[in-house]
Amino acid sequence: MRKIDGMDTPADDVLAGVGPRLRALRRARGATLAALATETGLTASTLSRLENGKLRPTLEQLLPLARAHGVPLDDLVAAPPTGDPRVHLRPVRRSGLVFVPLTRRPGGIQAYKVIYPPAGRTPAKKRQTHEGYGWFYVLDGHLRFVLGEEEYLLGAGEAVEFDARVPHWIGSADDRPAEALVLVGPQGEHPHVTPVGR
Repeated sequence: MRKIDGMDTPADDVLAGVGPRLRALRRARGATLAALATETGLTASTLSRLENGKLRPTLEQLLPLARAHGVPLDDLVAAPPTGDPRVHLRPVRRSGLVFVPLTRRPGGIQAYKVIYPPAGRTPAKKRQTHEGYGWFYVLDGHLRFVLGEEEYLLGAGEAVEFDARVPHWIGSADDRPAEALVLVGPQGEHPHVTPVGR
């Protein structure tokens, strides 16, 4: 442990508490060291040494651990609160849609405001499937929701929950953009897109 004039440095103080927090998080999830090793790409031996404080953690080790446990990196190192809980909205364009992230905590459920362009201006209607459940709430406009062989027209104030393993597609139903609040679980963050003929 690095010392200055016989005293621990602030970095040592912060890192000393990481091991017990990692152990508590893993045990709370009921995960074994072997399972966590598979999930993070770190060896079980490295994980054990981190939890026991015999190895000083690096950023390259802490990032996959934070993702695996579904906690912010700040929680692992017990960083002081920033004082500003606001989420700074930065829209992202993807596949013809505009996604506005409403959460900033890695892992777990993520919330987005999604803006769907007017009907006819979206890319090819490729239905997708992924593990978990999907949920969305129509904020404005009308959405066309295709689930399996069924089709639904939804308006503002309507919500949908569905098994995301069933092929599905969502898009604006008319010549106006539509907006929805969408919740995505960890399984849906990287969906496996499967084109399905219509």
